[in-house]
Amino acid sequence: MAAASGSNRARWLVWGGFAVLLVVLPLVFHQGFALTLLCQIGTIMIFALSYNMLLGQAGMLSFGHAVYAGLGAYIAVHTLNFIGKGTLVFPVTLLPLIGGLGGAFFGVLFGYVTTKKSGTPFAMITLGIGELVASMALMFPDFFGGEGGISTNRIAGKPLLGFITYGPQIQVYYLVAAWLFICAAAMYAYTRTPLGRIANAVRDNPERAEFIGYETQRVRYLVLIIAGFFAGVSGGLSAINFEIVSSENVSAIRSGTILLFTYIGGIGHFFGPMIGAILLGVFVVVLSTVTNAWLLYLGLFFVLIVMYCPSGIAGLIMMQAPLTRGGRWKVMLPAYGLAALAGAVLLAGLILAVEMLYYHALEAANTGPVMHLLGIGLNVLAVGPWATVAVLGVLGFALLAAARRMVAARWDRALSDTVAGVMQ
Repeated sequence: MAAASGSNRARWLVWGGFAVLLVVLPLVFHQGFALTLLCQIGTIMIFALSYNMLLGQAGMLSFGHAVYAGLGAYIAVHTLNFIGKGTLVFPVTLLPLIGGLGGAFFGVLFGYVTTKKSGTPFAMITLGIGELVASMALMFPDFFGGEGGISTNRIAGKPLLGFITYGPQIQVYYLVAAWLFICAAAMYAYTRTPLGRIANAVRDNPERAEFIGYETQRVRYLVLIIAGFFAGVSGGLSAINFEIVSSENVSAIRSGTILLFTYIGGIGHFFGPMIGAILLGVFVVVLSTVTNAWLLYLGLFFVLIVMYCPSGIAGLIMMQAPLTRGGRWKVMLPAYGLAALAGAVLLAGLILAVEMLYYHALEAANTGPVMHLLGIGLNVLAVGPWATVAVLGVLGFALLAAARRMVAARWDRALSDTVAGVMQ
């Protein structure tokens, strides 16, 4: 009873802290770009959490999840235009609900077909459905708007409480934050329901689930409908935030992107997709404006995650839980410090090499051999910068080898001390 009470208290603290964080973030990051980035991350978090309902919790690898978010966004943007024309009276605050119902509707429609199969056939069918919808976006311009998409104006209808028009970005942020908290709490509660539990069983052992009387196709169908609803909510918020919906919203690129970052964040833990959403914002919104090589960095990062941390960043964090509970986490600090130093040296060498190669291939012929990185002029045709890359690489790998040995030794010792403390 005491353990359950402590668990409930911790859960309330986590969700309370999450709510407080959502409230205070714009007070710290109040610039226009920061607010726009936070709004994008918030909508992506809902989208990633909805995708994890399929992949992480039900074992359904989908290559077309953007269909539900995108079609929900289209329905939301048309509804918003009706509100702006005065044809329909509906509060803009609840517009994401319309997007969610749209996503759920198409979940009912497409899910009936896709969930008749599981595993690889399911993945291939979702890919086909996604390509079908993406091609329809150019074939039916009345609904999809063609290549230009459908634009709108979020300042529509009567202001909420007399002054909330969703014109200022800060008002849009708090709308996104409110829906993010509600959706995240609802999706977490779903994981505790009988449907959420049996979805885990269907993921782990569908034959046994069938044996005890559950129809696995029906379970997958229900999960896809619910996931489609939350994806549609994220689409509705995206329509309000960007005031435009285009064929890119239903593209295979968006489906692949959310799969990539959900996996990077960690599909085995509820908060993993939220970490992935933050990284997506960093890579796609921030890093893409800084360097032309951002896709290369993303590819290398994903390969490293798959090779050395297949449970994602959330899994890496949760690995530290036994040491934290046992009070042995301080033992790992020197080893982690050395590993961080090795990573920083290798990263510096990698960035220097990649940026010089890109500059030499794309810009040196037009602007000369000298590039500027962090305010430092570097001649890409000189020996010095390339020698620096070689030194950083050799030093980084030497530090990494030492760090791996140190981490392994201290990890074994810390776990042994933790187990001994529990047994005592």
